[in-house]
Amino acid sequence: MQRCGLSEVSAAMDVGEDISLILVRRDHSNPDVDAFVKRAQAMNIRVTEGSENDLWRMARDNADGAPDVLALVGREPSATFEEVLAKGGLIWLLDGAKYPVNIGFCIRTAEVSGADAVIIDGELNNSERSAAKRASMKAHRFLPVFWMEAVETITAAKAAGFLIVALEDIGTSAPWEVDLTGDVIIIVGGERSGISAEVLALANEIVRIPMTGFVPSFNLQAPLSAVAIEAQRQRSQ
Repeated sequence: MQRCGLSEVSAAMDVGEDISLILVRRDHSNPDVDAFVKRAQAMNIRVTEGSENDLWRMARDNADGAPDVLALVGREPSATFEEVLAKGGLIWLLDGAKYPVNIGFCIRTAEVSGADAVIIDGELNNSERSAAKRASMKAHRFLPVFWMEAVETITAAKAAGFLIVALEDIGTSAPWEVDLTGDVIIIVGGERSGISAEVLALANEIVRIPMTGFVPSFNLQAPLSAVAIEAQRQRSQ
């Protein structure tokens, strides 16, 4: 989803790639970048600035230091839920998540693994939601994050043709035994109660993460990370 460096981003614009956001190094001293920014703005592409450290940390290829320009391709961070459903892809749903730090880790993992959106059904106030965004290392800037009721979300997604996959300890399939390509919503339950019975009843597939230790429970972001990597493997093929 990333184009890295001025020449690569310019080439992507030349061929009409779906660029939704351009991140420019705040302290650059390259007049070519200034001309490029004017071109992007004329094309109604959103341009924002980041520090040298931001671009170095996020760049796919940073061996030579921070690039002057990065571009986000194929995902619109400001898309509405209806637009996300219409486009299709992979969406994560956190059902009943309560802790901002855990939610933030999940948002970051979803973004890094190429998800198209994250939906959170959790009773968090504005301060707690802001804490979740901070914990995501501000990854919420680069993908749609919705705070919505789970059953309503799943009902709309099913009507749009999405497969609903739940991760729970009652599952009978391993992640690599389920097709995670196509239009999919993957549900992870909250830290205390897991996925609610009402939401679980709407799932087409229930997946169980293998656990062989004495304490039969992973933290919230662990199963999400494991299945995110498997989904990325399947979808990259």
